[in-house]
Amino acid sequence: LWLRARTLAAAAVEAACMPARDGVVVVEDEAPDAFALPGLPGRVVVSTGMLDTLDPAEHDILLAHERAHLDAHHYAFVALAQLGAAVNPLLRAPARYVTYTIERWADERAVAATGDRTRVARAVGKAALAARPAAGRPLGAALGILGLARLTGRTGAGPVPRRVAALLAPPLGRHPLLAAATTALLAVAALSSAEAARDLHRLLESVGI
Repeated sequence: LWLRARTLAAAAVEAACMPARDGVVVVEDEAPDAFALPGLPGRVVVSTGMLDTLDPAEHDILLAHERAHLDAHHYAFVALAQLGAAVNPLLRAPARYVTYTIERWADERAVAATGDRTRVARAVGKAALAARPAAGRPLGAALGILGLARLTGRTGAGPVPRRVAALLAPPLGRHPLLAAATTALLAVAALSSAEAARDLHRLLESVGI
């Protein structure tokens, strides 16, 4: 987790120093990729390979998705969930659920911005199918339209097909209980992290450190 945080911070600093237009950094890389990096300010990083993969209308979808991550500070949710999972293995499944939920959130923000669920679903599918693992990508809280596929290289199964299916289905109404459940999961992750830190402090005190 610490290595991921360091990698993410280094990538954010590097992106902040790169030329950007409206907060978007375009990198010369034939590997299709796109993600949001938190920072002051946050940046949307897009490879030329991704721009070549998507058509101009899908570029707008891509940017709407990535900006949704930055606007809602989704990286904080991911970092908290990952921290909880690191100190308590029972929270690994909820952490994956948190990641999936915020990707769906960003998908719906892209729908709201473009007004076309089918086109958003197509853009998500195209991006995932074109993606392939590449060295040097930041891990951890860096979020992008590729979701879990960007981290694992898996595009044929898992969260991406579920996201596409959800986009092709009729939109759902607001679910306060779902929002409350997500908040509760984050609270449990935070409490687990605090408890682990306290236990470590007590252990160090007991051995005289």
